[in-house]
Parts: sequence; C-alpha cells; structure tokens
Amino acid sequence: MGRYLARRLGQSLFILIGITLVTYVLLYLLPADPVRQFTRGNASPEIVEAIRRQFGLDLPLWQQYLRYLGNLLQGDLGRSYIQKTEVATLILARLPATLQLMAAAIVVELAIGLTAGILAAAHRGRPLDRALMVASFTAVSAPQFVVGILLLYLFAVRLAWLPLGGYGTLAHLVLPALTLGLLGGGWYARMTRSAMIDVLRQDYIVTARAKGAGPGRVLLVHALRNAALPIIAMVGLDIGVFMSGAVVVESVFGWPGIGQLTWQAIQTVDIPIIVGVTTVAAGFIVLGNLLADLIAPFVDPRIKRR
Repeated sequence: MGRYLARRLGQSLFILIGITLVTYVLLYLLPADPVRQFTRGNASPEIVEAIRRQFGLDLPLWQQYLRYLGNLLQGDLGRSYIQKTEVATLILARLPATLQLMAAAIVVELAIGLTAGILAAAHRGRPLDRALMVASFTAVSAPQFVVGILLLYLFAVRLAWLPLGGYGTLAHLVLPALTLGLLGGGWYARMTRSAMIDVLRQDYIVTARAKGAGPGRVLLVHALRNAALPIIAMVGLDIGVFMSGAVVVESVFGWPGIGQLTWQAIQTVDIPIIVGVTTVAAGFIVLGNLLADLIAPFVDPRIKRR
C-alpha cells in the first residue's frame, strides 16, 4: 500500500504541473491585456511598462511560468492583479462556502441518483424505468442557469419558502445544492442503473435469491455493493468539478464561493486568480480520485486481493 500510495502521489504531482502549464499557456495566448484591464486604458506607456515589470509580465513566457511554479512549490499562488491581494488568501476566504455547497450537492445527487437508478434497474423495461430514464436525461441536458432560475421562481418567488440568494443559513443552501444535485443526479441514475443491471445478472445474485434473500436485501446488500465502484470513482471527480465548475450556480444564487471568485477573475482577466483556482480544483480532483482508489478495496474485497 505504501509503494502504491507513493506512486500515485508522484503521478498526481506530474498531473498538477501539467495542468498549471496548460492553463498558463492558454491564458498567455488570450488577446486581452491584464495590465490594460488593470489601468482601464488610462495609464501612460511608462506606467504600463512599470506595472509589467512589477508583476513580471515583461519576461518571456517560460520564465514567467518557472517563476510561478517555484512560488507554487512554496505555497504561493501569486498576487491578484485587480484585488491586489494574495490569491491564496482570496481562495481560503471563499473555500468554506464552496466546500459546504459541494458536500450538500453530492449528498443530494447521490440521494436522487442512487434511488432512481436502483428503482429503474429493479423495474427494467417497465414504465417506471422508462419514466426515470427520461427524467434523468432531462436533468443531465438542462442548463444549470435555467434550472437555478426555475427553482428560484418556484420556491423563492411564487411560494416564498426559501430566500432568493445569499449565504449563512441552511435555507440559503437548499436551492443551489438542489440545482447542482438535480443535474448530477441524472448522471448517477443512469450509471447506477447500468451497473445494477450488470450485477443482477451474476450467479451470486441467483444464489442469494435461491437462499431466500428478499428483493430489498438482494438489491441493497448484494447488488449495490458490487455496483458501487464506478459511483465511488464519479464522486471523486465531482469533488474537483464542484470546486471550480459551480461558477454559474454560485453566480445565480449569490453564493460567495470559489466559483463566484473565478467568474469575477474571468471578467477582469485576473490571471493569477484563474490559474490559482484551476490549480486548487485540479488538486481536489486528484485528491478525490486518490480517496476513491483507497476506499474501493473496502467496498470490493477482490480489489484488495489483487
């Protein structure tokens, strides 16, 4: 296990370096000039050049990247061009809100997806199965901002059950978590159904039924445990996706997380924040996948034996 963990950590380090390199190069190729954005086009050429030297933007790309990478290895994500604050400080200030939303969204999507997938697999080919799969396809295809606005209109405007936006209480968390959970739940429903159908064909399921196991025990104990591996891997990916991918949802609901910070940075071409958030999100994806790999042997003993 120690050698495996060391190998995975080494692979993760190379992945993170590659992600920072690709992100840095793509942002460098943008036609927008962050210095012009910073000065709003009102500064003289001398001032613009002084700002470029201050932030190291007059250096060649490879020198800028190596400089950034060296600082990154020391835990320094750079300094925001616009907010004039350390990027690590900005991200840490927004991190608790995003982690809270991420955890709630994963709980919602698992509750919806696993329930729908198990029911669809248990009623394969019947009207309930078809209805659940149509609903899951609709959820997967729906744009996040459309779902968010519809939920706001229904539960905040028409019924006045929940606040329009904001942060701080459980009521503020419900709608953004439900928006993300509905969309993710569609993926989990389809994946769970497919995995459960494959498992329900196995010989040990027939044996369990022959021994008198009830339908609920067969589905939840014997079948779901062996169908859970792709679901665990998908949760690992969601940990990173929700870190940076909830930009639209956080903007719609005024949720003060990393997604909202990213959107503000994109609007002002604040490259250090964009690269910093991308790096942190990639780190969470790698961490999520690593945790999924470590948990998998406890779910399926066959992996531990291999």
